[in-house]
Amino acid sequence: MFKKIFIGLVLILVCIPIYAFKIEPNLAVVHRLQLGNKSMPKELKVLQLSDIQVSESYSTKRLDKVIRKVNKEKPDIIVFTGDLFDNYAQYNHEPEIIEKLKQMKATIGKYAVWGNHDYGGGAARVYQQVMNAANFEVLKNAGETLTLANGKEVFIGGLDDSLLGAPSIEETLSYRQRYDYSILLTHEPDVAEGFVGTNTQLVLAGHSHGGQVRLPFYEVKNVLAKKYTRGLYEMKDHTKLYVNTGLGTTAIHARLGVPPEISVFHLHF
Repeated sequence: MFKKIFIGLVLILVCIPIYAFKIEPNLAVVHRLQLGNKSMPKELKVLQLSDIQVSESYSTKRLDKVIRKVNKEKPDIIVFTGDLFDNYAQYNHEPEIIEKLKQMKATIGKYAVWGNHDYGGGAARVYQQVMNAANFEVLKNAGETLTLANGKEVFIGGLDDSLLGAPSIEETLSYRQRYDYSILLTHEPDVAEGFVGTNTQLVLAGHSHGGQVRLPFYEVKNVLAKKYTRGLYEMKDHTKLYVNTGLGTTAIHARLGVPPEISVFHLHF
């Protein structure tokens, strides 16, 4: 009896690290959500990616699976909520990254904001150029209004990174005038509370990695991702916040209980 228990414990201790370092980080789980007034027709399909953090542990080849899943969804809009690089000084591979990101297709447009890692290791010199070359518009305390085929207007705005950038909610919202639905992008989720009371319908964030490794009775939380860690939240004025757990890893290149995520939003308004 005790021998079987001992063998079982040994197997668990061996299998968990293998799973955490070799299997779960290679997954890409698609989460789909219906948001807004569901009695209204579906107007827009928005797909969110976050925290790719290309590195020796997350090479550009790993994006092939993500590209297939993204394009299978046929999104109207693709948004990227920051941290393209993990440590640019050690691993950059710009031409390959541009080629991979270019392959992601959206019928209306592709948008991105800055993450804290996009400022570090020299990445600040190239981040916007890389994203622009891959047909992403980088929103830095800015936004634009999109007019849909049925005449409805959607505002999409992006906040500069809140750790290493110079974020301004006021400046971002100054681009917003008439709109039927408002989407705001920010890298760090806890700053989303700054949009409460501004008649913003949806805030999309990343940064947290969902804790990356979830252990019983203990959860790793990043700076500015301590209150909002993963998934969907409803804030005080019914503003929705979604925190994407990201695709890549940082520091410890493992995931446990928090698989890489692609989030897809069917918006009704």
